[in-house]
Amino acid sequence: MTQPLMDRLPQIEGTYEGSVSLADMTWFRVGGPAEVLFKPANEDDLVHFLQNRPADVPVCVIGVGSNLLVRDGGISGVVIKLSKGFSGYRMDGEVLHAGAATPDMKIALSMKDEGIAGLEFLRGVPGTLGGAIRMNAGAYGSEIKDVFVACFAVDMAGERHLFGPDDVKFSYRHSDIPEGWIITRIALQGRADDPAAIGDRMTDIADARDQSQPTKSRTGGSTFKNPAKNVTSQKAWELIDQAGCRGLVIGDAQVSKQHCNFLINLGNATASDLEQLGEEVQRRVKEISGIELEWEIRIVGNRAPEQVAA
Repeated sequence: MTQPLMDRLPQIEGTYEGSVSLADMTWFRVGGPAEVLFKPANEDDLVHFLQNRPADVPVCVIGVGSNLLVRDGGISGVVIKLSKGFSGYRMDGEVLHAGAATPDMKIALSMKDEGIAGLEFLRGVPGTLGGAIRMNAGAYGSEIKDVFVACFAVDMAGERHLFGPDDVKFSYRHSDIPEGWIITRIALQGRADDPAAIGDRMTDIADARDQSQPTKSRTGGSTFKNPAKNVTSQKAWELIDQAGCRGLVIGDAQVSKQHCNFLINLGNATASDLEQLGEEVQRRVKEISGIELEWEIRIVGNRAPEQVAA
């Protein structure tokens, strides 16, 4: 990419912005800048960009940064962030139709007001609906697969695709939507219920989350996936605790003392601190139990030049 990147990109309805801090957009509050940040105006704008972008320009998609670790060197190429044109919802009877950028909590609260049950668990899921679909997010006994009807996604060539339940093949924290494809719209099945009863269940979820998780800290949510049940019946946090990692610190990053499957930025952590801490947890768990923990947090971007040199 010899020309300045912005000069090589197609004309769009949305906005381009160069050298944008991504630390401000992630819950960890760490990470380097996006070379170019693209906020498409709507799905047609996104399709146009993907169909006309230079083939050598890498693309990365982010949501609200709740389960994301951006490395200190930032992200080369174009970072796509879905915003207003991909937010909001409408109801068709008991079926919710929503944009992928709609926050999970907003959906949960809105469904309470609509008298639609079955989506209360989203009150305990950080992030947006698009990310929830991709990773089959779940909490408190429910998962996206339990309510999924359909979704639309756009591939890197700008082609649109419709996925039904049989196409997605949900499993634990996984869907078969190809990596890199951008989920844009979602349909989920609810059921009618009394708003007060829905509200009570959501209050229980919020209280349980606040009591068990470091919700007031700079964290990225659940760090590692629970191992498959045919490997062990133990949860990731139990393996981490048994390996002596509760409260472990590297730099200004810490394994939460409250819930040890959460990493915390104590205030001045770098992305490198957090990644190294996670890797040390993986090493200790493997040494003690023989089990390899798999990251649930998505790690993207480049290490800083001094980190590469080291």
